[in-house]
Amino acid sequence: MSTYWQRRTATRPTAVAVAASVLLPAATVASALLTRGLMPVAPALWPGVALAVAACAALLRRREHPLPVLAVTLVCVMAQGVLGYLLTPGMMLPLLAAQYAVSVRTARRTSWNAAAAATAGMIVAGLSLGSYHDSVVLVVVNPAAWVLLSAALGAYVRVRREYAVARAEHAAREREEEARHRVVQERMRIARELHDVVAHHLTLADAQAGAAAHLSRTDPEKAFEIVARLPESTAAALRELKATVGLLRHDSDPGDELAPAPGLEQVSDLVAACAAAGLEVTVTTDGRPHPLTPVLDLTAYRILQEALTNVSKHAATRTAHVRLAYTRRCLTLTVTNDTPPGRPAARRRSTGGGFGLLGMRERATAAGGTFHAGHRPQGGFQVACTLPLTGGDDPALPGNDESPAP
Repeated sequence: MSTYWQRRTATRPTAVAVAASVLLPAATVASALLTRGLMPVAPALWPGVALAVAACAALLRRREHPLPVLAVTLVCVMAQGVLGYLLTPGMMLPLLAAQYAVSVRTARRTSWNAAAAATAGMIVAGLSLGSYHDSVVLVVVNPAAWVLLSAALGAYVRVRREYAVARAEHAAREREEEARHRVVQERMRIARELHDVVAHHLTLADAQAGAAAHLSRTDPEKAFEIVARLPESTAAALRELKATVGLLRHDSDPGDELAPAPGLEQVSDLVAACAAAGLEVTVTTDGRPHPLTPVLDLTAYRILQEALTNVSKHAATRTAHVRLAYTRRCLTLTVTNDTPPGRPAARRRSTGGGFGLLGMRERATAAGGTFHAGHRPQGGFQVACTLPLTGGDDPALPGNDESPAP
């Protein structure tokens, strides 16, 4: 029921203000008349009514000027006490409303100082009632207690509002931070995808062009053969770049218009593309291949693709070995290249630099796996990652319990 009335009052502020402007003066004047009728010696009627109306009229400005309104209502109520009116809660309604407004709309120290001043005024007004000197509780404690109660209620409401505002601001900051985090994550994902897709094909095209230029004088037929395959790499790069940009420009789910994401089933095509660029890749598989989820399949393919791209760009040898090891719980993917006999091991300036290694590490970590890349003691470079397989606890799945060493 209280929630219903809170909702009704919140949606009709004008009606609430009009009702308060009518009911509060009526209740205050009625309390003045009732108190006058109960007094042993009836105080003056019209001054008391005029003071009650003046106090209620001052409440119309309580939102803009709470402290001056409190001062006016306090003077009016004290004057009623001096005239001989017993200060009942009904007589004090304007003062209590003004004190509540001060406690809600001003600082804590200011509100409690104002409450102390209003309480002192009530004590002074109560002591002026000579016919009630034998009832200190009625003329002093009761009015002071009502003022302090109104101040405490206003302070409680102010604290609740401040807490609600703080929570709303905190929630807004969290939503903004979450949105910013999602934007950053999406930008990183797009950057990884563009790097892995475009860099791979362009690296192969660059290697093909370099090989054709090298063979143009010594073996023109081989050079022409390589040049004839060059459009395949550039067309693949343009095709995948167009698909990626088209996906980004979609304002809704494109659905069936998209081609399936690549996976480890396309390893043979990847090996063939590397061979066309002069990189000989051998692939070995340990264990029985498991069905992979689309996300895990794409992750493994992109890591393998980028690792072979790095071999083509940086390695001193033109051979690479890929090992796919399946167990019940994980897939271990290893890409290695050896140093040619008689040549010192080629060293990169940084084993952790570049966007390729960073992207591979981020992909493996996002899938819940591990990633390692570095120079081998016997020469060459190795990229190894371990990706957890879903459903790895099923005893029906083939493979060993332990993950193979990379």
